[in-house]
Amino acid sequence: MAAAGQHDSSERGGLSCSVSRYGSTDSSGEYDHQSNNHGSNHSNHRLPTATAGHWVGAEQEEEAIRRKLKYFFMSPCDKYHAKGRKPYKLILQLLKIVVVTAQLVLFGLSNQVVVTFKEENTMTFKHIFLKDYDESSDDSFAVYTQNDVYDHVFYAVEQYLALPQTTVGRYAYVYGVGVNGSALSLCQQYYKKGSIDPANDTFSIDPRVITDCIGVNPLSVPPAPLGNSYKNFTLKFHKFINVTIEFQLKAINIQTIINNEIPDCYTFYITIVLDNKAHSGKVKIRLENQASIKECKDPSVSGHAENYTRLAFDVAVALLCMLSLLLCGRSILRGIMLQQEFVHFFKATLDRKVCWGDRLEFINGWYILLIISDILTIIGSIIKIGIESKNMSSYDLCGILLGTSTLLVWVGVIRYLTFFQKYNILIVTLRAAFPNVIRFCCCVAVIYLGYCFCGWIVLGPYHVKFRSLSMVSECLFSLINGDDMFVTFSEMQESSTLVWLFSQVYLYTFISLFIYMVLSLFIALITGAYETIKHQTQEPIHITDLHAFIAECTDAPNSGKFRGLETSPCSFFCCCDRTTTYEDVLLVN
Repeated sequence: MAAAGQHDSSERGGLSCSVSRYGSTDSSGEYDHQSNNHGSNHSNHRLPTATAGHWVGAEQEEEAIRRKLKYFFMSPCDKYHAKGRKPYKLILQLLKIVVVTAQLVLFGLSNQVVVTFKEENTMTFKHIFLKDYDESSDDSFAVYTQNDVYDHVFYAVEQYLALPQTTVGRYAYVYGVGVNGSALSLCQQYYKKGSIDPANDTFSIDPRVITDCIGVNPLSVPPAPLGNSYKNFTLKFHKFINVTIEFQLKAINIQTIINNEIPDCYTFYITIVLDNKAHSGKVKIRLENQASIKECKDPSVSGHAENYTRLAFDVAVALLCMLSLLLCGRSILRGIMLQQEFVHFFKATLDRKVCWGDRLEFINGWYILLIISDILTIIGSIIKIGIESKNMSSYDLCGILLGTSTLLVWVGVIRYLTFFQKYNILIVTLRAAFPNVIRFCCCVAVIYLGYCFCGWIVLGPYHVKFRSLSMVSECLFSLINGDDMFVTFSEMQESSTLVWLFSQVYLYTFISLFIYMVLSLFIALITGAYETIKHQTQEPIHITDLHAFIAECTDAPNSGKFRGLETSPCSFFCCCDRTTTYEDVLLVN
């Protein structure tokens, strides 16, 4: 019994180290020493082979597949010591970080110029076409009398007609885009029938919407029958829903020359809306602006020749990511093939099944992350090439793709830090805490959603931060992090005493529950996982069949015994290893 207990204790001690990394973990060689000790303890306790008559051959086959598994889970440095192969994927990923980040920076500078030009033009249009416009009252800009409605409608049309003489910028009209081939469309929408008599508390409404439009052309074209017809535009105030003024303007963004780019040609789609759908006596006014970008005709910049440097750089980035995609895909395919070989060996030789946890060890999640990053970068590079050639204008989509891919590329570097125990604490802690954190978040989400719906229904009409579900969620999340607490309390309207009292109970209970209890428990989960990881070597841990099988291989990476597991040199992208034969193993030994 004592001997058996001593054997179990030595087995747990030998396997309590990080068995997911096989080979030296740092320059001290501490792990190799542990592996050798573990191997000596298990030299007489190998997993039994199928038949005693083929003991030598089966044992050699077992050692061969054990070495292949150990080599598969080695770090790039240990693989270099084992076979002398250069860490191509590591070098490629480091190079990809540089070029993908550079591509993102270049695109960010161009996108910033585009967004700034659009925002500045939108502000210009508001000051030109909206009467008495004030930036401070942008969200609450409205009129309250019939004369003011007419004044703002006619003011916008007159400013449009006088645009070449009044504006500082260089704009051009776009003809034939309005009703009846005009340049500007002036429309009103109203109910087909609307009769409201508040004195008698009666009304009669036909909810079908009628749209009436007239066209207006600039004075620069020959006079048309609809030239001054907008002066006769009459609004049906008792049933009108809104008034819209739609037109298009063209402009050229010449500041792109700063980034050594050919200037872009813009078409602005401008819509001015006077909104009366609430019929509350307040007509809200807003200006909407959408822009499309296309290549200018016959561009000419003095002293500037065609520059294809950026185009060539984007193509190079796409090709580099394609190479990374192929290499990572090859690694995943090799892992699946090795998994099948290991499962077949366990089934045929040891008559045992491999659990799904061990099967998933062969599929590297980091490679999947890099493959997703490569796909996003390739698609984003193609869109960026289309943008630079003025065939596309999907700046937002391109920014999302390139930004996400750059994030994943930088996160993927953590994989190489996990091969060192001193840098692996973050990933190991997150992996250990993740299941408990997900369960905890599911429970908390139920309470959080309850507060969201309750706040939206009760406080929405009285508090600007609770007007929609998305705004409620943003407000409550800010409160959890301690932001805008006093402002949230103070902005609550006291028009209803009952609702005000409810708001105080609502806010105090939410803040107390989520800050003092939920947030503290969340931090405790992470801290507990960290403490567990720190002291895991002092406690026995669960060892899977895969790790126990590999741990019996005591060969160091620089022993030279792994050089018998060579792959076929037929192709750089060859996915299949040459089968390690019994003669190869004997030759190495």
